[in-house]
Amino acid sequence: MIRILSGASFKAAGGLLKDIQSRQLHGTYDIAVVGAGIVGLATARELILRHPSLTFVLLEKEKELSLHQSGHNSGVIHSGIYYTPGSLKARLCVRGATLAYEYCEKKGLPYKRCGKLIVAVEQEEIPRLKALYERGMKNNVRDLTIVDGKGIRDREPYCRGIMALDSPYTGIVDWRMVALSYGTDFKEAGGTVVTEYEVNDISMIKESPSGSTEGMKYPLAVRDNKGNELRCRYVLTCGGLYSDRLSQISGCSREPRIVPFRGDYLVLKPEKNYLVKGNIYPVPDPRFPFLGVHFTPRMDGSIWLGPNAVLAFKREGYKVYDFSAQDFADALLFRGLQKLIMRNITFGVGEMYRGLFIGAQVKNLQKYIPELSLSDVIRGPTGVRAQALDRDGNLVDDFVFDGGVGDVGSRVLHVRNAPSPAATSSLAIAEMIADEVENRFTL
Repeated sequence: MIRILSGASFKAAGGLLKDIQSRQLHGTYDIAVVGAGIVGLATARELILRHPSLTFVLLEKEKELSLHQSGHNSGVIHSGIYYTPGSLKARLCVRGATLAYEYCEKKGLPYKRCGKLIVAVEQEEIPRLKALYERGMKNNVRDLTIVDGKGIRDREPYCRGIMALDSPYTGIVDWRMVALSYGTDFKEAGGTVVTEYEVNDISMIKESPSGSTEGMKYPLAVRDNKGNELRCRYVLTCGGLYSDRLSQISGCSREPRIVPFRGDYLVLKPEKNYLVKGNIYPVPDPRFPFLGVHFTPRMDGSIWLGPNAVLAFKREGYKVYDFSAQDFADALLFRGLQKLIMRNITFGVGEMYRGLFIGAQVKNLQKYIPELSLSDVIRGPTGVRAQALDRDGNLVDDFVFDGGVGDVGSRVLHVRNAPSPAATSSLAIAEMIADEVENRFTL
């Protein structure tokens, strides 16, 4: 059954969707957007606001919107400290954070500007911390300062460190609530949202029905795994964990490949929430591919600790024992992942160990809050990150667009990688993708 979501269907409060209605699907659109995560929703919203005279449909394979990466992230509004000055990621994050705060204010969505400390606990981390400060200043991060041990304790009384970057502009929000609000904007602007539509074919229509011009005006067929078909002029895919497979069905290269990494969080017991006021992060170690464990307050009042980063055996495998033979084989047989593992074997084994034995994770966290104990935490939620890898085992750190070849390629644009912090940057990313769509499709 295909579901059509009416305007009343987007209930942002609590991150739930209600009042789902079903009716016969209208068959032709100017633009089909595939994937209703936060990037797809933000981009569909941006496009329909720019081009209200065009018809848009947003296709999502799940029963609800924004269920996967957008609904399983840490909820942080990042300020743009980490990224290379002048890079696309830096510009999009800084602008995206500003747009996110403005959007939440306009829509009345709750958020907290609780700040973040990036804390050095060893002398050897000080040069990297100072380099981060210089990078943040070049990226025009707001109100960024360096504080000493006393300054750390003034902001986080239970945190111990010798120096830290203080970023008061960093905040938290329920990103799924924001994503659903984007969906409401899209629907209210006249867009159609279709759930339970898992796209498995994008191709040119061979010929028009006798006496009809529909095939010439809407030459692309977008089919799902149940035999349903939509026709459109252009297709944009924002597939997240399935972005590489969506690209392949229209004739694109298999690379960069998406490899899923699972991140397991711990949760601080409520009676210990006084230990953490804002975000507390480690100084990144350039030897390792991921950031490391941190303390993250949530909008519901809980405190998340973590995550680790381990290979997921299923692209949407949120549990340790979730397994897909296809996803597992795709990952392990990919030369890029094999090279990444060989370069980071010690780090990878350590991440797996800390995932299995939470005492080891707590030991890492105690470097920052010594008062924390094993009895203060419980196992928490899990997220799966769509990590794009090239064949040399490098994490793809920038945006990748692809269109394929031939007639289909001229009418399809795939967003193959929208790297973190995609949620923070979502409105800025949407502007960039919409520009790309306009240029490619001459809207």
